[in-house]
Amino acid sequence: MDQSLRCRRHVTAGKFRDPALTAGGNPRATVALKRLRTLWFNTGTLCNIACVNCYIESSPANDALVYLSPDEVALYLDEIAALGWHVPEIGFTGGEPFMNPGFNRMCRMALERGHAVLVLTNAMQPMMRPQVQAGIRALAREFGTKITFRVSLDHWSAENHDALRGAGSFARTLQGMHWLRDIGARLNVAGRSLWNESEEETRAGFAGLFRMHDFNINAQDPAQTVIFPEIDENADVPEITTACWDILGKSPDSVMCATSRMVVKRKGAAHPVVLSCTLLPYDPQFELGRTLAESAARPVALNHPHCAKFCVLGGASCSA
Repeated sequence: MDQSLRCRRHVTAGKFRDPALTAGGNPRATVALKRLRTLWFNTGTLCNIACVNCYIESSPANDALVYLSPDEVALYLDEIAALGWHVPEIGFTGGEPFMNPGFNRMCRMALERGHAVLVLTNAMQPMMRPQVQAGIRALAREFGTKITFRVSLDHWSAENHDALRGAGSFARTLQGMHWLRDIGARLNVAGRSLWNESEEETRAGFAGLFRMHDFNINAQDPAQTVIFPEIDENADVPEITTACWDILGKSPDSVMCATSRMVVKRKGAAHPVVLSCTLLPYDPQFELGRTLAESAARPVALNHPHCAKFCVLGGASCSA
């Protein structure tokens, strides 16, 4: 039997309960922070649309994670400087970041401190408001390729994209992408692997779309066109043991929580907290403290299906 099947085959019920042991009684894999390469800020879970299978359940009504303020973001940027850490990238996600009234200021603070900035956006109406556009235009003009806008374009066809995001959303997102292109902003795309296509077919479809619209995006470059594996909450997912690293030929250092952290502020909370990654905003076991230093103090137990399917077996990362 293929040795890799040991970590992929079905195991008994009761998985992902004990942070130390799998359901089969084996030591659970953990990941230590090797180096912080991307610090994410979740600007709030409110979004202008509600998408099918949104991993964070963003919607016009979900404010479980409230808007971060620029002053709260500044605290973590200050801590990076005080710790002497070289953090190349600051990422902003949501919800829809451009719904946060302080968002352009947050981007500017990160850029002025020398970080590259990655913005995850649906490029729809919140981004297209005149005051917001004025701020984006200034950032693109002053900082050029130091700021990247990764647009959520689930599929290269309007039919499939709109099936997840609502009728007409494909056209509105392309309108936003046209505007970003025309002001000279750097564009990337994030798609999904939900459909019965090979990765090659998906990338070929995006390549055709990019040519048609004169988008300077390389469909074959996984950093410029990210195809995320699907997250199915109801799927049976294997657990990752310490032995799986050798069996799968992977290193703990390749998993997102070895190089990333995310700051969120929960509704009703007095202060933000630091989480292990972007995928687990609601599970308290992945809350690592109030500061970046605290978040680096202990390894992350891979005690969630997303850890296995998305990161270890899927090989995916939200960072650039």
